[in-house]
Order: sequence, then C-alpha cells, then structure tokens
Amino acid sequence: TPTAVNLAVALQQSGARVGILDADIYGPSIPTMLPVEQPPTVSEDQRLNPAIGLGLHFISIGFFIPADRAAILRGPLVSGYISQFISNVNWPELDYLIVDYPPGTGDIQLTLSQQAPITGAVVVTTPQDISLIDVRKAISMFETTKIPVLGIIETMSYFICDQCQKRHNIFRTGGGERMAHAVGVPFLGAVPIDPLVAEGSDLGRPIVSTHPECPAARAYRELAGAVAAQLSVLNVERGAYLENFSLTWKQ
Repeated sequence: TPTAVNLAVALQQSGARVGILDADIYGPSIPTMLPVEQPPTVSEDQRLNPAIGLGLHFISIGFFIPADRAAILRGPLVSGYISQFISNVNWPELDYLIVDYPPGTGDIQLTLSQQAPITGAVVVTTPQDISLIDVRKAISMFETTKIPVLGIIETMSYFICDQCQKRHNIFRTGGGERMAHAVGVPFLGAVPIDPLVAEGSDLGRPIVSTHPECPAARAYRELAGAVAAQLSVLNVERGAYLENFSLTWKQ
C-alpha cells in the first residue's frame, strides 16, 4: 500500500489525474496513509463521491467501518463491495486509477479481473525468497486472468547507514530482479528502507510529498515514470495489434 500511495502521488505531481481504489477489504489502510481533505459523500442519485486528498481521488471501505472493527465478511459480500467501488463511484475523468490489491489470489482479485478493465498489474515484493514464492503465484494469477504484468518492484531493498554510508542488504538482495528475469517481465526498480516511509504512512503524509529529495522518494518518482512508460508501450502494442487484426479481418 505505501508503494501504491507514493506512486499515485508521484504521478499526480507529474500532472496526471489520479485515483486510488483500496481493494483490501479486510485491511483497508488508504484512509490512514493519505490526508483526507474532503471525505467521501453520497450524491443525490445514491452514488459515492470519492474522498479527496493531495489532489488524489480515493475510496476505501475503511471510510465506512470503524478503525477498530474487523470486516468479518464472506466471499459474496466482499465481491459485492468491490463491485460497488467499480460501478457506483462517481470517479472524475482520470489518467490513472490505481487499484491497491490485497495479498493472495482470492475473491477480490477474481472480481476485479472479471468486472474492471484492468490495463496492467505491478507486482511488489521484498528481496527474500519467501516473498518471491508469493510473487510467482501472483504473476501466475495475472497470466490466468489475462492481465499483463507491467513489471516487478522491490521494496525494503537495502538500507544506507547514516553514519558510515554503507549499504546493508538486510533482507538479502536482488530477489525482485532475479524473479523478473526468470518470468520474463521488466524489473522496474528498487526502493530502499527508510524510516520516513513508515512514519509518513502512519501520519497520512506520503514521503514523496513531504521529503521529495530523500532517496526513497526519488526511487518512487523513478518507479512512477517506469510504470507510465510500460503503460505507454502496452498501449502502443495493443494499438498495433488491433490495427493488424482489423486489416486481417477486412481481408
């Protein structure tokens, strides 16, 4: 979720119109990680207007369930909430709608793949092998649901000591890049460990907004550019495919 939020802020700072859909029904955290300058409202036609903060439009079940109460829901109800966020929210015209997926490969992921025109997926991992097991499963899920994987991002990649400036690979190193090469998708980049990322997430102040020149913020901005570039390539490839398909069909 910190990756989704900071990428969204970086894209917005570049001049794009950006929204975030918090699809983690059981553990919603977007309302905590972003400042809520305008909470969500209900329009006259009983549709939801998303919350606004830092120029972003966002929606989350966290706005409608008390923070200390668990969302104890069976699969059909969870899918119903996701369907509402897709079809019953007055999203403005956006350049990017970032969907923050929950962990796993269950009802929420399937509902999104079936009901939302997902352009592409970005898989986020930490370097160690135990996380990469889940990454491979996620990529397999996206392949099955016909959602292109734009690339892999590695977070908590390394730590730079304040005193000696030495790089420490606390959670091993290079796992995300190795996995990207193994499955044939781009490695988009790495984000270092920085206490400011955790602090900003807790306080609703994304690091890209509050400390734009620190290494982690610069990494998020570079990743936002890499994601946008992969989307542009994908759109060009799709356009070429549709053009070729049209020519073939006319013949």
